Amino acid sequence: MDDLDIIELFNKRDEKAILEAERKYRSYCHAISNNILRDRESVEECLNDTWLNAWNSIPPQVPDNLRMYLAKIIRNLSFNRYKSAMAVKRGGGKISAILDELEECLAGPSDVESDLIIKELGESINQFVHTLSERDCNVFVRRYFYAESIKEISVNYGITENNVMVSLSRTRKRLRKHLQKEDYKL
Repeated sequence: MDDLDIIELFNKRDEKAILEAERKYRSYCHAISNNILRDRESVEECLNDTWLNAWNSIPPQVPDNLRMYLAKIIRNLSFNRYKSAMAVKRGGGKISAILDELEECLAGPSDVESDLIIKELGESINQFVHTLSERDCNVFVRRYFYAESIKEISVNYGITENNVMVSLSRTRKRLRKHLQKEDYKL
């Protein structure tokens, strides 16, 4: 079943929409959540919450791209679950490292005071990502959207881990300059 048909089922409030979305995108969403959480039980809970959130948000939302819509839902749920777990554990981990890498480019939470600023920042980063070469874009997105490890990216692209780290470092520096030009306080 294609995405338009699934979205139509959501719009009609047909529960088959959840089953079809899960059938088509379960493994994709599982991979995203597992890259962040690395805990089977937490991933399963995020998956279930993803289907429920999709059910509750479509309609009124009508996603242009169901795959990315579901990816954003599960990614946000997984990061929220991760933050909750870290608040309890107060420990470090892969996601902390990823967020630390991006910290040099992005303003802190106290600097971002409204959803409008967050939306504009997201659009600015999106514009920046589209200026990158295909490989740099893919490496950046795999690291900072899908939370893949340096090693996983290295294996997927057949390049050294050092090459991945250098590429990400250069891209973050370019992102920082881009955001400074856009007058974001860094």
